[in-house]
Amino acid sequence: MKETKNIETLAIHSGSKHWSGSKAIAAPMEPSTTYEHHVEGHQDGDFIYSRYENPNRLQLEQLLCSLEQGEAGAAFSSGVAAITAMFMSVPKHAHIIIPNDLYHGSRSILENFADRWGLSYTSVNTTDLEAYAAAIKPETKLALLETPSNPLLLITDLEKTIHVAHQKGVRVCVDNTFSTPYNTTPISYGADFVMHSTSKFLGGHSDILGGAIIAAKADEHFDAIRMIQRKQGSVPSPFDCWLLARSIRSFPHRMRMHNQNAWEIAQFLASHKAVQQVYYPGLSTHNGHEIAAAQMKGFGGMISMLINGDQERALEIVGRAEIIRRATSLGGIESLWEHRRSSEGDHSSTPENLIRFSVGLEHIKDLTEDLNRALA
Repeated sequence: MKETKNIETLAIHSGSKHWSGSKAIAAPMEPSTTYEHHVEGHQDGDFIYSRYENPNRLQLEQLLCSLEQGEAGAAFSSGVAAITAMFMSVPKHAHIIIPNDLYHGSRSILENFADRWGLSYTSVNTTDLEAYAAAIKPETKLALLETPSNPLLLITDLEKTIHVAHQKGVRVCVDNTFSTPYNTTPISYGADFVMHSTSKFLGGHSDILGGAIIAAKADEHFDAIRMIQRKQGSVPSPFDCWLLARSIRSFPHRMRMHNQNAWEIAQFLASHKAVQQVYYPGLSTHNGHEIAAAQMKGFGGMISMLINGDQERALEIVGRAEIIRRATSLGGIESLWEHRRSSEGDHSSTPENLIRFSVGLEHIKDLTEDLNRALA
């Protein structure tokens, strides 16, 4: 295919080559766990065992690399499996920097396993460049960024933050789950790695569990990630790979509508008397709006809001909706919202009156009517 940078075309055609021998336009699913050896034994480039490599997984990894402008990619069985591999790929006794506002699952991995792996970590406000630079130690090997962050949708300046890390020899991984490659390509700002929970906007239908790490360069650090993927076996099934690749073909068009609906709803919520504050980078009142406008094509499908009231009031509002479903996760075609603190558990630092809202693809009039009913 002629080289293109247009994501709609890349999503449809990248990673579509298959080895079945047919001329099928839709790549077939290949569920076999093992493959016949050459008469002279296994040859370089041959498939050997599905934990190591599978045709559908290879197609998916090529597709993800194309979307994120990376040289190499590794697909995992979940987003948590992917970020675990990222943490495990750094040397023993290394130090890691993570954002203060971070997906609780990523933080939980370090809280539970960092000591066992011989790692240390520091939480820092990555929107404060001076504080971020001061947190870097001689033994710091990795910095994890989220922009927008989860759940407060804070915006980190990718170019400046990555530059500071690289000046001190620190590699950077950006969790791009919220923004997606439709809105932001962190590698173009210098990121060494991009991480995804592919269960979310890339999958888009709340029916696939998966994760991925995409590397800017196919270097020794990526080789360590690939080794962890293969040796520990945290790999997606052929069906999950096939279904995810199929879903990604329409991803750019879905993402455009997520952006549009979320933008309209954020404006609606910002003027509603029941809402104390709206966190959405597309609003000019957001502290990171100018940075977001410079590094994002669209502002995403996620909104968080503080309602006027306490936890009980927030739970009451979430329970009143009829179209918007009460559920965790995000990025599906259906709108979901949740009282985030309840989902995160006892150690959550999320405000008790915060609702996290994944805006779906329903008609905007129906969504606003449902919100009016819930917020009344």
